[in-house]
Amino acid sequence: MCLVNGQAIVETVDVMSPVVNDPFIFGEISATNSLSDVYAMGGRPLTAMAVAGFPLCDYEPVVLSEILRGALATLDRAGVALVGGHSFDNGDIKFGLSVMGTVNKDRILRATGAVSGNLLVLTKPLGIGILTTALKGKLLADDDLNEAVEWMRTLNDVASGAALRSGAAACTDITGFGLLGHALNMLSSADVDFFIDSSKVPLMGRVMEMIDEGMVSGGAHRNLAFVSDRVDWKPGAPEELKLALADPQTSGGLLIATGEDSIGAFEEAKVFYRIIGRVAKGSGRIHVL
Repeated sequence: MCLVNGQAIVETVDVMSPVVNDPFIFGEISATNSLSDVYAMGGRPLTAMAVAGFPLCDYEPVVLSEILRGALATLDRAGVALVGGHSFDNGDIKFGLSVMGTVNKDRILRATGAVSGNLLVLTKPLGIGILTTALKGKLLADDDLNEAVEWMRTLNDVASGAALRSGAAACTDITGFGLLGHALNMLSSADVDFFIDSSKVPLMGRVMEMIDEGMVSGGAHRNLAFVSDRVDWKPGAPEELKLALADPQTSGGLLIATGEDSIGAFEEAKVFYRIIGRVAKGSGRIHVL
């Protein structure tokens, strides 16, 4: 739906289970995760409605209040108004937002559209799924997740703005399908390939250690199996590397395909970014170097 001045409305919804023990922090993370879909399109979120599944017999109402308080803290940082919501009795805690925003209809960032010669830019390190699995497995304590929590709380607004200013050809956010799964989505019906330099892909601290300890979610294994017939690995690529690149992310960064002469937009924005690969003519495959 188009509004005035070439603006279009975008609507998204995302609901998730807790990945940390603190309900306030979970609310912050869930809200950040829900807003990310709008930022990935180059949009500006304006309003949100809360969606909460809550087991009334298992938790005190204060837990849900803390989740909502955390979500509101994130929405305040993003300049987004909470206008309502819906809750329901559920066997497990679920929380997320339905978000409404606007985007310039002539500058929508789409997942597809990467062209040969583009560079691939990633705006957050990977490893959130591994680390939160290790938390659930009690190999890590809450304080061990401080780095991951800060990344999950980091809005993708600045990265989105930098992508727009760079004239990005394609963009997506990295969430449940991991880096490789979302990269393949960008290659849907494409006549290009992605060449990813695994040595340039940023990982959070202790990720490889936790993989060695077996702290890998079923989602990572499923993601890896799903992409296996369209990914070419460098000779001798270790299984740990494959799982790290397939690891499901919560509130992950943006993967952006943009021109080499436009990288300065990310420097100027003072946003975290790493150039992890390039785009070349091909048939919709990923080559991990």
